[in-house]
Parts: sequence; C-alpha cells; structure tokens
Amino acid sequence: MSANTWTVDFWLDPACPLTRRTARWLTSMAADVPLQVHWRVMSLSLLYEDEGNSRDGSGEGRAWPRDPALVAAAVQDGHGHAALGDFYDALWTGQDGTEQEGIGSIADALRRCALPPDLADGVSAGRDTALHSSHSDGVGRLAGSAGSPILSLTAPYGRRETILGPLLDAMPAPADAVTLWKATVLLAGIPGFREIRR
Repeated sequence: MSANTWTVDFWLDPACPLTRRTARWLTSMAADVPLQVHWRVMSLSLLYEDEGNSRDGSGEGRAWPRDPALVAAAVQDGHGHAALGDFYDALWTGQDGTEQEGIGSIADALRRCALPPDLADGVSAGRDTALHSSHSDGVGRLAGSAGSPILSLTAPYGRRETILGPLLDAMPAPADAVTLWKATVLLAGIPGFREIRR
C-alpha cells in the first residue's frame, strides 16, 4: 500500500441503487486515486423500521428488503470485507459483468463468488447479530441523520472523517469522478460542514 493511499470504509445497503452508483464511482478511480476500500454492510430497513415504510435518498416512500443485507452481513462476518465487495458486485452485474438496473439473484451471486450456497437460507440469530453490529458501527459514526452509503475516509496522514454519500443520479465522466473525489475530501474536512444538496 502506497504512503499516499486513502482508506475508505464503505457501509452499504446492497439493495440501494444510489449506493451502487457511489460504489461504482469510487472503484472507477482506482487508476487515478490510491484508495483501499473496506466494504461493510448496513441496512436501510433497520434504519427506518420505526417509520412503517422506508425512505430512499430522494425522500420517497419505499419498502427496503432486509434479506440482501442479512446475507451480505453473513458474507462479511464469515468471509471478510473483500468477499463482501465481490458479492456486492455479483448482485449488481450479469454473468458477463454488465451492470444491471437492480439486484439479481442472491443465490446466483453467491455461486459466482464461490461462497457457500447455504448463506442464502433464511435468517439466523447470528446473521441478524452480525448485521446489527456492522450497521450500528457505521451509523454511529455520523453526527446527523444516516442513510446509505456511509463513507469513513481515512487520509494517508491519519485524519478520519465520516460522511453520508455522495449520492449520485448518474455515473460521472472520468475527469469529473476525480474532481468529485477531491471535492468530497475537501468538504468532509471542513469543521461544521453538514450537507450540500441540489
């Protein structure tokens, strides 16, 4: 790992399309920005369970499935953060690697990642505990309201800032992707900065 490498702890709800675009944006810069991403799971269903139905980043009502997050938590807990990243990619891509509009089959994603197929079977107490633990770790790092994704950015010199987002409606062009990264880091480091929205 380079002395200039940023570490990004990335909490995701695996079913959230806005989160997926943020993940794709972050990994698209691998050739331009030295990043090490640690994939972690959280759950919009858990976050909003007291509201009766969930909200996505646009504020519109939506019911969030918990099964993808439970399986993702089992992958993270039993196989590590890199395996979670691979599983997450497989959920959102076809057999040929083409990006999909929504998540695919959990069982198929596990098979393509050579993960145990029984991870797709039902809810267990251990799996629920793993999800709650990872979720609480991410959400607890934010001073304000939470959502998905949560990014905890650790600079090469050690400073850490945790933010919600950025949320993207579309993938930025390659040059804009790096500009967005620089802007994100700059804004995250300003004390008292809370939110920017369009």
